[in-house]
Amino acid sequence: MTDSMSGSNKRRWARIAIPVGVTVLLAVGVSAGPALGATAPTAAAPPTGLTTSLPAPTGHYRAGTVRLHLVDPTRIDPTSPSHGVRELMVQVWYPATGTRDFPPTPYLTPLAGAHFLASFNVPAGTTLPPTTGHVGAPADRRHGPYPVLLYSPGGSTDGSLDTGLVEDLVSHGYVVVAMDDTNDSPEVEFPGGRLVVGTFVSDTPAEALEAQQIRAADARFVLDELTVLNTGGDPDAEHAPLPAGLAGSLDLSRVGMFGWSLGGAASAQAMHDDARIKAGINMDGTFWGPLATSGVNRPFLLLTGSEHTEQNDPSLASFLAASTGPKLHLALANSQHPTFSDFEELVSEIGPALGLTPDQIAATIGTINPKTAVTDERVYIRAFFDKYLRDRDSHLLDGPSPRFPDISFEP
Repeated sequence: MTDSMSGSNKRRWARIAIPVGVTVLLAVGVSAGPALGATAPTAAAPPTGLTTSLPAPTGHYRAGTVRLHLVDPTRIDPTSPSHGVRELMVQVWYPATGTRDFPPTPYLTPLAGAHFLASFNVPAGTTLPPTTGHVGAPADRRHGPYPVLLYSPGGSTDGSLDTGLVEDLVSHGYVVVAMDDTNDSPEVEFPGGRLVVGTFVSDTPAEALEAQQIRAADARFVLDELTVLNTGGDPDAEHAPLPAGLAGSLDLSRVGMFGWSLGGAASAQAMHDDARIKAGINMDGTFWGPLATSGVNRPFLLLTGSEHTEQNDPSLASFLAASTGPKLHLALANSQHPTFSDFEELVSEIGPALGLTPDQIAATIGTINPKTAVTDERVYIRAFFDKYLRDRDSHLLDGPSPRFPDISFEP
């Protein structure tokens, strides 16, 4: 990942040494310094396959999904070894009905999921978490059209790594479009069994800025393609059938964007570049390049971990100072960078089974209770988008709440 705790930090793989000789490589940004964790004693035998899960959504809408292969013939992809045109895989999550008759959505597609698990060297038989989505289920038209949110993942991570948050937003009546970042995401599966493994890395501020700008251009392109979809067209490159009722279910006058880490910076860049994006959220990411001093002029939420501050990352303070729209900086106590992804839940679940010590787990996802972290993120992110895309003000953003003592309002 490119964006960790300061503008000078570089991409690192946080390594956690665990028993049985298994090394979990967490693709998360950490500040320059020693690798996380320490070598633990070797266990007598490796654990068997592990089962993972995500917290259940809290809303009443069920979820449908469809994956789209989008090709932008107007752009050459500078991150591609072949320098072909820019291709993307996106997953559209939407409120659905009749889901029982449609297959469940996998956390990752088969080839991507196998590659993901192999790269983490987890025990054979370990499963990725089930989701609440159903492939191709009809859209629920009763209360639509629904506000649309674009999601951009952390650098060198997959678009699925905030599935828990995406599912929860959909359950409350949002359409969420999770965008993989081709050649940066570790594994992206295209139709026909073509797996593109990430080779692009952004080790320098200049490379991080390039990645931020590429993702912003992707967001603009995706919005164009969603317009085609919403008016009855099929933007999928293979023209795969679209779910019944999805056309017309998107309210593209109410668009927001959010992301974790580099994806959070890309959300701000896309919002800066495209007036169609009405509100944005950056979850624990550094702002790169001119964006850090130009800011945005529409509502923006910065949500950071307890170790990522305006004092140790000057880009945060300069971005907020330059931004002229409604703006808010919230900090989540006792959290780490991976707290803002599904790693918060997954590491807490499988870490003990793999022999990670409590200190090793805390070094990765913080000491905050995982369920508290997930709840706080979901509640505040939804409150922000509800306020600025739906005109539903819960007043949660007005100031500190005794119900959520781990959230602090930064000056």
